[in-house]
Amino acid sequence: MTDPILSIAGVSKTYKDGTVALKPVDLDIRRGEIFALLGPNGAGKTTLISIVCGIVTPSAGTITVAGHDALADYKSARRAIGLVPQELATDAFESVLATVKFSRRLFGRSGHSDYIEQVLRDLSLWDKRDTPIKDLSGGMKRRVLIAKALAHEPDILFLDEPTAGVDVNLRRDMWKLVHRLRENGATIILTTHYIEEAEEMADRIGVIRGGELLLVEDKAALMKKLGKREMKLTLIEPLAAVPDTLSDWDLTLEDEGRTLRYVFDAQAEDTGIPALLRRLEAENIQFRDLESSRSTLEDIFVDLVGEKA
Repeated sequence: MTDPILSIAGVSKTYKDGTVALKPVDLDIRRGEIFALLGPNGAGKTTLISIVCGIVTPSAGTITVAGHDALADYKSARRAIGLVPQELATDAFESVLATVKFSRRLFGRSGHSDYIEQVLRDLSLWDKRDTPIKDLSGGMKRRVLIAKALAHEPDILFLDEPTAGVDVNLRRDMWKLVHRLRENGATIILTTHYIEEAEEMADRIGVIRGGELLLVEDKAALMKKLGKREMKLTLIEPLAAVPDTLSDWDLTLEDEGRTLRYVFDAQAEDTGIPALLRRLEAENIQFRDLESSRSTLEDIFVDLVGEKA
């Protein structure tokens, strides 16, 4: 494995009042991957990102960004990072183009760049380039934040809840751009409440809760390890309760006794299904339909943190 583009070792944050915002985190991010950090509100996602981006000072730990110590060599480390924050903070009188060019110059790059034009076109902002930011809609302001983060051509792009509350068109444009950036070698780290996006986009998933990083897994491995399957049987005659003779299986009744639900481990050598079907026949419990489905990433997430994102 090549050296990680971002290495986080023992990073934690405790505030003066004793509040522990982040327990020690160890995490390596691979160059060119899309990494999704999932967790409920207040889990520590934004705290971790803010520490890596130099906005919040860690209480302990080390961070290495593209070979640079993020604490000892802040400028070099920060130059490798682009950050799209959660909050809209762009009510400036300057035009879109001037604002994005200024962001580029902050990192020592020339303001006259075909790259800036391409970014604005990719984000459907080119026609708005001379418009004052204060006159833009909320969705357009969000696009400007993305353009500002990309202005200096960073190696790592952080997207902190980037599509929360935005329109469908922006979300679609956003993910197209993410794919294109990754194809060009960028590393993408995102937090999101849209779990279906993480399931579709990410190479690896991290789950954080209460300031603690619970797990980090390749998405496919996570789905395989924690994913369950369920089988639903639509009964011909409803049941008032699951018979004691079926207690060997994890069964629940739904839809006023008309549906029998069986949850099982798809990776197990014996799923228990053949024996269950034989027992149902012996008990003269008949069904008219059988449906099987696999757990989604959201199901797994809920199992881990006990609530929906």
